[in-house]
Amino acid sequence: MDGLRTPQQLAAEVLGTAFLVFIGVGSVPATLIVNGNAPFTMADLGMISLAFGTVVVGTAYAFGHVSGNHINPAVTLGLALSGQFPWRRVPAYLAAQLAGAAIGALAIVEVLGDRASELGLGVATYGAGVGAGRAFIAEFVGTFILVLIVLLVIHRNAAPGFAGLAIGLVVFAAIIPVAPATGASINPARTLGPMLVQQLWGRHVSWSQAPVYLAAELLAGAAAALTAGALVRTATGAEAPASVDTTA
Repeated sequence: MDGLRTPQQLAAEVLGTAFLVFIGVGSVPATLIVNGNAPFTMADLGMISLAFGTVVVGTAYAFGHVSGNHINPAVTLGLALSGQFPWRRVPAYLAAQLAGAAIGALAIVEVLGDRASELGLGVATYGAGVGAGRAFIAEFVGTFILVLIVLLVIHRNAAPGFAGLAIGLVVFAAIIPVAPATGASINPARTLGPMLVQQLWGRHVSWSQAPVYLAAELLAGAAAALTAGALVRTATGAEAPASVDTTA
């Protein structure tokens, strides 16, 4: 990312997050529209998980060399806490990610029509019988796994060239067990973007659930940073630098 300017990096974060929401979140109403009255199945969940995983792989290799392709405030927080991203850039990255998520959600409605909004627009909500406590745990665990993998696969001793693939695969995998509980947001921007657009479209939004999602996801990012630091700390007490430059 040498020589790139901040506006370029922020634009990459906007685009990457927008693509994540349009393709990943958009796969939820798309599936419901195609299914019609057919029941939602494990195969449907697998396809939605695959949509999320593949778009993460694509954006990682497309935008990783521009902005680091954080596309997730929990990842940005984890990188900052682990010393791999400057704190002064955190607010701008978070704003870019939220803007991208909202743009991606708007694109879903523009492509699939009002039916997508009627079907929930892929907004992450608690599953049937799930309370705030279990939802918090589910989002914390899913986000912790994701951010920890991100921090470790960019380490200098990790296999080079496979970070994007590893991150996409863990997104695919983590969604499957977490989705029945919370919709598996595991990303504060992905949580808020569709909520904001649903509100603009005049739909009901369970805003009381948002603090649970955000607290779980951001705390998980912080916990992952502490865990990664403990795992890679050398005998001298220093941490080896990342193999991907995320500080430019």
